[in-house]
Amino acid sequence: MQSVREIEQWPVDNAATAVVTAAGDVLGTYGDPTKVYRLASVTKPLTAYAALIAIEEGVVELDTPAGPEGSTIRHLLAHTSGLAFTEHKPMAAPGNRRLYSNAGFEQLADALTEHSGIPFADYQAEALFQPLGMKSTKLTGSPASGAESTVDDLVAFAAELQAPKLIAAETVREATSVVFPGLSGVLPGFGHQKPNDWGLGFEIRDHKSPHWTGSSSSPRTFGHFGQSGTFLWVDPDAGAACVALTDRAFGPWAAEVWPPYTDAVLAELRGVTP
Repeated sequence: MQSVREIEQWPVDNAATAVVTAAGDVLGTYGDPTKVYRLASVTKPLTAYAALIAIEEGVVELDTPAGPEGSTIRHLLAHTSGLAFTEHKPMAAPGNRRLYSNAGFEQLADALTEHSGIPFADYQAEALFQPLGMKSTKLTGSPASGAESTVDDLVAFAAELQAPKLIAAETVREATSVVFPGLSGVLPGFGHQKPNDWGLGFEIRDHKSPHWTGSSSSPRTFGHFGQSGTFLWVDPDAGAACVALTDRAFGPWAAEVWPPYTDAVLAELRGVTP
């Protein structure tokens, strides 16, 4: 794919990207796919997927109480527990507001540790990273933002999201469909969104504007971006996913270059000349 070369123009020191299909075929790469980058909040889909595995293994259920009073695993995954962004204190009743929360994902990992009897990082490595061959991926900090990985490893994860082998396809469909529909909230870096749709650990594109994916991305597109200048999206309508990792913190530069890059990738996938 020629479109992946667009990252040459990004104002970053280092970047790598790849496009992968549901069949696991890598259609294009640029940059060093083995270089380790900090993921920041792209950590959250990895944490969420480990939680989904735990649910299928019977460690917990979506309605298992976790987090503040009245909250469940489902609330924590969907950013509706009412917890503040980083402080471990409730700001709203569970289910009433979409409050994007790092604290919620930390309490999610704590709940999984409690119910499994295994430290979350160990559980995640054994249940997710090892089966997918993600040898360079590690959780070295918060389960909300403390993972590091490579394009090669995230390509394996993106393929799993499109054609699941570790969990049932219907579980992934549920996780990437809107949970607690109609709730408004702030999408970090892109302002207030009404509605601010999320699944279980995955942000859903829907019709949000502005947004970090492209104007031609389908409403069913899901994924996450990180404050370390990273993103991963899956567009089911396009039958492909894209990963991009950089070493520059998110800022106006990213909001400027990411959407046209996504549109260029999607146009090439469709065989359309931009």
